[in-house]
Amino acid sequence: MGIASVSDRDDSTFSARDRPGGDPIPLSALAHYMYCPRRCALIHIEQTFDENLYTVKGGLLHERVHESGAETEKGVRVERSVPLWSDRLGLIGKADVVEYHGDTPYPVEYKLGPRRDAPHAAVQLCAQALCLEEMTGRKVPQGAIYHHGSRRRREVPIDAALRAETMVCLLEVRELLARGVVPPPANDERCRHCSLRDSCLPRVTGEPERVSALYQSVFTTDSEEERCANS
Repeated sequence: MGIASVSDRDDSTFSARDRPGGDPIPLSALAHYMYCPRRCALIHIEQTFDENLYTVKGGLLHERVHESGAETEKGVRVERSVPLWSDRLGLIGKADVVEYHGDTPYPVEYKLGPRRDAPHAAVQLCAQALCLEEMTGRKVPQGAIYHHGSRRRREVPIDAALRAETMVCLLEVRELLARGVVPPPANDERCRHCSLRDSCLPRVTGEPERVSALYQSVFTTDSEEERCANS
């Protein structure tokens, strides 16, 4: 007899506020942190989120993925927009898709761009697998990242190395959120298409000499105006 699928559970079991140890960490925070710690802090500490072409397209993609709840394709049960949590790790979030190969859960994370190595997506997928293991009592040995840009799926082994990397990331995110301090910007190639670029201002805040020059310019001007007013 097969196990109950995630969508068969009562929705009341997904209440994040009732779980011990304070508010759980969103699964998305791990991906944000792996991509850029400052991005994670701006979103999850300062509640900053700006839209750009990529976030709008990504939102539309996830809306299409989440349109139907569950179905069976070629003998594989497919559930969409699946709520996830882990009491043990203090995580909560949602999986784009969870397939059931027999009784074995198989999470699938959808990403907008072409197929490429994406450590932040792999960590997010692994965190989903850890939640599914706790929720279903079944081992999750692998999952997949579906790259919409190339219409290709990349299988990701949920192995010991990725699990360890995910646990380190979770501890660092928890420490970051507990401190409540926004790290300095990366000011590198990651910033080009980041939706928070206008809020983060990586070129300004990431280059101390530019900050110093702006500081000198502002306060030198103020001092000159005061001298003129007093003369």
